[in-house]
Amino acid sequence: MTQTALNSHVDLSARLKNASQVLANRKIVSARRVVKGLLFLILAMILSMVIVGGATRLTNSGLSITEWNPIMGAIPPISTGDWEVAFQKYQQSSQYRLQNLGMSLGEFQYIFWWEWAHRFLGRMIGLPFLVLLGLGLTGRMEWQTGTRIIGLFVLLGLQGALGWYMVASGLVNRVDVSQYRLAAHLTLATIFFAATLWTVLAIDRRHVVPRNIHQWTSLALVGLVFLQIAAGGLVAGLDAGQGYNTWPQMDGQFIPSGLYAMKPAWLNIFENAMTVQFNHRALAYVVFAIAIWHALSTRAWSSTIVFMAVGLQATLGILTLLWHVPLTVALVHQAGALAVLTAALWNLHRRTRYAIA
Repeated sequence: MTQTALNSHVDLSARLKNASQVLANRKIVSARRVVKGLLFLILAMILSMVIVGGATRLTNSGLSITEWNPIMGAIPPISTGDWEVAFQKYQQSSQYRLQNLGMSLGEFQYIFWWEWAHRFLGRMIGLPFLVLLGLGLTGRMEWQTGTRIIGLFVLLGLQGALGWYMVASGLVNRVDVSQYRLAAHLTLATIFFAATLWTVLAIDRRHVVPRNIHQWTSLALVGLVFLQIAAGGLVAGLDAGQGYNTWPQMDGQFIPSGLYAMKPAWLNIFENAMTVQFNHRALAYVVFAIAIWHALSTRAWSSTIVFMAVGLQATLGILTLLWHVPLTVALVHQAGALAVLTAALWNLHRRTRYAIA
């Protein structure tokens, strides 16, 4: 082959490679809106799951389904006979014998539907993931996004397993689930939500932002919001919001006595209802103070939105407490926690190395 022909062949190969790369990039760009839409759908479904999960806890419905059947469990009881079988299984639980003895079938159906809806939503989240995995396999997303989505899918599986692990804790010698496992289940759901949101934000990276003190403050806010949500899980697990329904004082004092009545002292953080509620309040004050400072020091819209979200969430928390945890207000408060996390993550994203334009 002459040198001229060789050069022509190399040039043709380069053009074909470039054309192939251009085509692949066009496929990715054209599918980007679909990928983001599916991720937003997953975010909405996670939010729905958290709200329904909160209702399941507040109505003491979490132990109404005593089996874990990932496939056939998606089909609820249909006939009267099916309902009677499900009710008989529930009647073998400690919760029924110790707390709900004599419950009617209609009352059982009420708590059953809350738990079934919570599990059904968990199953349905898998559908948009299957579509996303299909887009990834056909070369319609960047490998970084595809890797993150695989990680999210793993988190979904872990969340389902942890959910059953939580339920199992309440089926023997208890009338409710372990507050430790409930807090872990809620925290993992929060991590799942945050990772999904961060994946959406990462799709639209545009320019580099220098690192400064505001970035670290933004990160601290995100960490504190995570900690506050976990503390809220302990509050829910111990029904700690049902007592000490005054504010700003608690049991007639700003710092009540009895915070460390249990021995060893560390046990109070997890099992003393007074201490658990007090810690939840104290963390709220810390988050509020840092949110104010951050908003005043940055004078940015994103930090102002964080402050407004924190203020609204604090107000909802106070009302939930003063009104003795009404179901509707409590669920709005739980949804508000993810709203605050969303604002904090968006604010952090604008101050990390890669930020949206």
